[in-house]
Amino acid sequence: MQHYSTHEVAIERASHSVLRNTYSLLALTLAFSGLVAFISQQLRLPYPGPLITLAGFYGLMFATVRLRNSGWGLVTTFALTGFMGYTLGPILNAYLGMHNGSSVIASAFAMTALVFGGLSAFVLISRKDMSFLRGFITAGCFVLLAAVLASLFFDLSGFQLAISAGFVLFSSAVILYQTSEIINGGETNYIMATVSLYVSIYNLFISLLSILGVVNND
Repeated sequence: MQHYSTHEVAIERASHSVLRNTYSLLALTLAFSGLVAFISQQLRLPYPGPLITLAGFYGLMFATVRLRNSGWGLVTTFALTGFMGYTLGPILNAYLGMHNGSSVIASAFAMTALVFGGLSAFVLISRKDMSFLRGFITAGCFVLLAAVLASLFFDLSGFQLAISAGFVLFSSAVILYQTSEIINGGETNYIMATVSLYVSIYNLFISLLSILGVVNND
């Protein structure tokens, strides 16, 4: 009985360590990504295009997964988040050039912070097991990837809006699932936990930006 209790304490301490390291690294990557996005926006750098964006994202993601247990994993994590920050700059410029664009960006940012904070707080306080979302996330990943590829060939505003709404639901599910995995000992690598949460926040922001843009007739 004592051995079981000690084992539980060890798991709890390990979970706290992963959680602390994850949120520390997440804060750093968000700050770095924001800085790169600001520079990209100020220099008016061109958008790399969907194919280069997908290649860069999945290439750096693959490298991060391979190097997640070494110090180089931190390097690829910052490379990945920096690259995504770069892609954000031209998108922000496109919205800033629209009517009421700054308000749309501010609203999307505020909603993203509220959703992430609310979902994270819910899991951290309730400590609910969200492992049941694993199947939904797996299926959603393939469905959204197929939809994104299809959108390269079909330029339909309604279709784009549906994809954005899908990404909002998908990202929310990932935040719930990943946070639950961390506090319940299912995720022991803080680099992968950070990347998962960062990508979810990024997709959440971009998707809300798109939806609010449509609502505001932009």
